[in-house]
Amino acid sequence: QLQLVESGGGLVQPGGSLRLSCTASEFTLGDYVIGWFRQAPGKEREGVSCVSSISGSTNYADSVRGRFTISRDNAKNTVYLQMNSLKPEDTAVYYCAAARAPSCHYSILRYDYWGQGTQVTVSS
Repeated sequence: QLQLVESGGGLVQPGGSLRLSCTASEFTLGDYVIGWFRQAPGKEREGVSCVSSISGSTNYADSVRGRFTISRDNAKNTVYLQMNSLKPEDTAVYYCAAARAPSCHYSILRYDYWGQGTQVTVSS
């Protein structure tokens, strides 16, 4: 079972920053749409950001646009999510996922591979 691995989560104060990483050892992330999702306790999993495989175009949820940045480093087979100006409502488990798709999307059922998640807690 191919799998992604997230890292970089932790506890940060409001207004702080974190950078999440998503990597895979058994397939090339550059061949896939990569999405970042999050799930807070008692809430549904939601799409946060995604990057397409061919054009590298990006997309952001309204709640994070202007604060989060998604990027690829194909040489390291890694996708990053830079999160700035963090708010308590950003607290969640963050997941990365990979999809064989022509363009960026947040349809959870169309993602083929998922990571185990990394906890992000924003609190003073």
